[in-house]
Amino acid sequence: MNTFTTKNWEEKIVSGSEGGPRVAYARATFAYSGVIEGESTCDLLLYYAGEGYESGETTSPSFERFEGKVEGREGTVIIRHEYTFDAKGMASTFTVVPGSGTGELAGITGSGTSGGALGEDKMGYTFEYAF
Repeated sequence: MNTFTTKNWEEKIVSGSEGGPRVAYARATFAYSGVIEGESTCDLLLYYAGEGYESGETTSPSFERFEGKVEGREGTVIIRHEYTFDAKGMASTFTVVPGSGTGELAGITGSGTSGGALGEDKMGYTFEYAF
């Protein structure tokens, strides 16, 4: 099973105010197991619509720097996410940034999904890739 856990989450409002439409920046640290083994640091730009917003979904772009192994090959790679989230949980579609792989991950391409319920210890992911 492919899972990841949040080891750390630091978030601060950069524009707007609590309860109203606002933009926040978050830095998160994740630990991966499954086809991906290792840790990452993710920088997220979050948009919160504010109280009374009924659509149930907002989007947030982010970049994640992963360090570890994919299929036993070791190196680093940058992943570009587009997150959606609401009070129930989050979901992401992601792609490997072309040319960002180092070490044995040089030349990796791929994309996937991640997500789960907020407050859960582990969330799942899929990852289709090629070298």
